[in-house]
Amino acid sequence: MRSPVSGLALNDGDEGTDSTPLLQGSPRAEAAVMCCSARYNLALLAFFGFFVVYALRVNLSVALVDMVNSSTTLAENSTSSECPEHSVPIKVHNQTGKRYQWDAETQGWILGSFFYGYIITQIPGGYIASKVGGKLLLGFGILGTAVFTLFTPLAADLGVGFLIAVRTLEGLGEGVTFPAMHAMWSSWAPPLERSKLLSISYAGAQLGTVISLPLSGIICFYMDWVYVFYLFGIVGIFWFILWIWLVSNTPETHRAISPAEKEYILSSLRNQLSLQKSVPWIPMLKSLPLWAIVVAHFSYNWTFYTLLTLLPTYMKEILRFNVQENGFLSALPYFGSWLCMILSGQAADNLRAKWNFSTICVRRVFSLVGMIGPAVFLVAAGYIGCDYSLAVVFLTISTTLGGFGSSGFSINHLDIAPSTLLENGKLFSILLLLLMYLVQFSSHYSAKVKYKTGLSVITMDTETEGTNK
Repeated sequence: MRSPVSGLALNDGDEGTDSTPLLQGSPRAEAAVMCCSARYNLALLAFFGFFVVYALRVNLSVALVDMVNSSTTLAENSTSSECPEHSVPIKVHNQTGKRYQWDAETQGWILGSFFYGYIITQIPGGYIASKVGGKLLLGFGILGTAVFTLFTPLAADLGVGFLIAVRTLEGLGEGVTFPAMHAMWSSWAPPLERSKLLSISYAGAQLGTVISLPLSGIICFYMDWVYVFYLFGIVGIFWFILWIWLVSNTPETHRAISPAEKEYILSSLRNQLSLQKSVPWIPMLKSLPLWAIVVAHFSYNWTFYTLLTLLPTYMKEILRFNVQENGFLSALPYFGSWLCMILSGQAADNLRAKWNFSTICVRRVFSLVGMIGPAVFLVAAGYIGCDYSLAVVFLTISTTLGGFGSSGFSINHLDIAPSTLLENGKLFSILLLLLMYLVQFSSHYSAKVKYKTGLSVITMDTETEGTNK
C-alpha cells in the first residue's frame, strides 16, 4: 500500500513487520521508560487540557435547561406528554437564577452557535501551529474560550444576540485545539506508542463531559446557573498557567527531558522525515485512504455532537428526569466512552508491538467496532418508547463502543501522512475537521428542536437554503 503522498511507502503489515507506520525497513529504537517521562507528562497535561475543552463546551447544555422557563419549551413540544412524569418530586433549593423566555428555535441557535465558530479556525489552525508552535496555539485557544465563558452570564443578560456571539467566539478558540495537539504529537509520539499517547490525551474530552454534566446540574440545583460558567472558566485559566510553564513544542526544547528519552523519540521519528516540504494537494485529493478517514470522522461526529449538545434536553423534555438526575445520566455514556478510549489505546499498541498485528489491521478492526457498535444500539434505542432504563442503557453502550474509534480512524491520519503534513497539523485541519462540520454550512438550520418519543432520538428540523418548508 502506498502513502497518499507520492514517494512514501506505507507499511500495512503485509510483510509481517510493523516497525513504523510510515516507512518499511527502519530499525526499532530502544524504548525509553514511560514513568515520569516528558512525553507522558505531555499526555497528562493534554488530557486535562481536553478535559477543560469539553467542560467549557458542554456546560451550557445543562445550564440552558435551568436558564429557560420550562413552560416556554413545553408549550411548543407537543409530544413530550407521551412520556409520563416518573422522577421523585424534589424540593428546589435554588430559584435565584434568572430565567429567560427562549423558545425551542432560539435554544437551537444558542446551542449550535459554538460550532459555527469552531469550524472557522480548523483550517488556519494547522498553519498557525507551524508558525507559532502547537504549545502557544493550544494554550491561548483554551485560554480565550475560558475567558469568554466567564462573560456568558453577562452576555445572556444583554440578549440572545450577545450570547450567540460569545458562544461563537468560544468556538473560534476551541477550533485550533485538535490541529495544534496533532502538530505537537508529530514531534513527540514514537510510532508504536501513538495509540496510547493520543488515547490518553483525548480521553480527557470524555472525562470532561463526564464531570461537567453532573457537576453543572449540581451547581444549578444548589447554587445558581451563573456559577457553572464562572467555575469552569477559572479552571481553564489555571490549566493555561500550568501548560505554558511545563510544556515545550519539541523534545529538543524541553528543559527537563532525559537524554535517553530525547534520543529515543528523535531516533524513532528520524526515518519518517520527508524531504518534500510543499503540500501535495493533488495526491491528497486523490487518496482513497484519506477520504475514508474523512467519511469516518464525519459520520461518527455527526452522532457524537448531536448527543453531546442535546442529550440533557432530551433527558429533561422526553424522559422527564429532574435536573439532578439529568446531569448524572447524561454523563454516564461518556464515562463509558472514556474508559473505552483508555483501554482501547493500550490494547491497540499491545496488539502491534507484542502480538505483531499490522497497523492497518488494528486500525480497521477498531474503526469497525467503533462505528458499527454505536450505530446498532442507537438504532435500537429508537424502538423502546418511554422505557427510561433501557433508553439510558442503550445510549450508554452506544457511546461507550464509540471509544474504540480513538485507536482506529481517529488517529489513522498520523499513520498515512508524511512529516511535512504532520509537523504543522495541516492534514488534520485541511480536510478531516473541515468536512466533519461541513454539513452546518451546506444546509440552513431552522434550529427548531423537535422531540420524537416513539424513536428515542433528537433531530434537527432543517431546510436547505432557498427551500421553503
